[in-house]
Amino acid sequence: MADSKREIERKYEATAETRLPDLSRVAGVSAVVHRGVGDLDAVYYDTEDLRLAGGSVTLRRRTGGSDAGWHLKFPVSSGIRDELREPLSDTLPRSLAALLRSRVRESGLVPVVRLRTARDVHHLVGAEDALLAEVAVDTVRADRLTGGSGTAAWTEIEVELADDGDPAFLDLVERRLRKAGIRPSAAPSKLARALAETAPERSGSARRTGRPTAGDHVLAYVREQTEAIVALDPAVRRGLPDSVHQMRVATRRLRSALRTYRKILDRDATDPVGGELKWLAAELGIDRDQEVLDARLRARLDDLPRTLVLGPVRGRLRIWSAARRGGSRRRTVGVLDGKRYLALLESLDALLAAPPLLPAASRAPDRALPRAVLKEYERLAARAGHALELPPGHDRDLALHDARKAAKRARYAAEAARPALGRPAERFAERMKALQTLLGDHQDSVVARDALRTLAVQAHAAGEPAFTWGLLYGREEAAAAASERELPEVWRRASRPRLRAALEG
Repeated sequence: MADSKREIERKYEATAETRLPDLSRVAGVSAVVHRGVGDLDAVYYDTEDLRLAGGSVTLRRRTGGSDAGWHLKFPVSSGIRDELREPLSDTLPRSLAALLRSRVRESGLVPVVRLRTARDVHHLVGAEDALLAEVAVDTVRADRLTGGSGTAAWTEIEVELADDGDPAFLDLVERRLRKAGIRPSAAPSKLARALAETAPERSGSARRTGRPTAGDHVLAYVREQTEAIVALDPAVRRGLPDSVHQMRVATRRLRSALRTYRKILDRDATDPVGGELKWLAAELGIDRDQEVLDARLRARLDDLPRTLVLGPVRGRLRIWSAARRGGSRRRTVGVLDGKRYLALLESLDALLAAPPLLPAASRAPDRALPRAVLKEYERLAARAGHALELPPGHDRDLALHDARKAAKRARYAAEAARPALGRPAERFAERMKALQTLLGDHQDSVVARDALRTLAVQAHAAGEPAFTWGLLYGREEAAAAASERELPEVWRRASRPRLRAALEG
């Protein structure tokens, strides 16, 4: 497993004549220690069409300095990246190659830029010589290796926070730099600057004029969700919190958009892709559904007074959960390594490269998109009305689950239309989300009761008290009943005619 660290840094413009101000005057700094000048030599790799750079991902092989080796960086937020490191070797380590598979796929990696840097390093230290940040004045030369033959040179200042440091400290350093006339860099990274400054000159391409169409908005949403799937792939492989859930949500949103906007994108082309998205969401759900159920049962158990927890309840729950989740992460990674998943990503790229647009795609978004959203609402209204007419019990539970799926689809439809329709779509999505949340809690209770019954049967067969499992079952029944009592009011708010009329303009 590659070593990983969170990198928090800021970059500033400089020239060969730029001199650092006295940083010992920054609050908390007791000394500025000059660590000398070192030479770094890094070759950055990417596909020929720069897929990694397109996702703000960087891969380099660097010699020189204290951290020579392979470095792979993923963006977290502005100025923050996760960096994974492997020792220096002639070929890309397999651990890093796996994290790039969703972007690279069958394409090869080629050296695109070489950066040679003379780095003048200063350490900002605080009490007891604790490192607060490293300040480096970098003199950089960039040589384009693929996709051009240009060169570039510049000087910049890089301030990197020490491990476990307070990001607010960087604000104090920046304030001091700004007083000295030093301004933040416009480039997010050395690689981004190198690619921009060494790119071959291009003749002016034709610019599209006119207002965006309904098709433009739908394709932008499809592209956004596709990129989310690709970007979340490495996080799922690394086992980062909530990554499986977020990838599953992006998969569902994308499938929902293809189904909702079938008057804009030809379903003959999108239905096969939608089927594969359904498969991927189901595979991702194996781990996620059990995670949600485990968390719910543990929370319910924690709410009980100790006097009502009879027998080895926690131990049995732990063993049951482990048995159901055993190997689930390995299975998920296996899916991401499989040909079927990679073929799905290729299909999505092909769909975006040559979108199967129908005549309605050329219409104004404020005319075409509301119709699709309201059609999803009509589907929801039919299912919700049917569920509310049924008496409590198994059939109503199934009907409410169907209504929940319809509410989610209506919500996703409105979210996709929000850039075009603005606040009305946003309000509509908010009401659909509230309904979806309520119905989701009800469904979680249905699933939890089924699990609790299984656990009670197992406990009884093992000669253990089943009292606590029955008590938890009763509490879940009460929670479901409370959701059902709340449902008519939540549905009334979600189905207000004024809300629907606002969507229609």
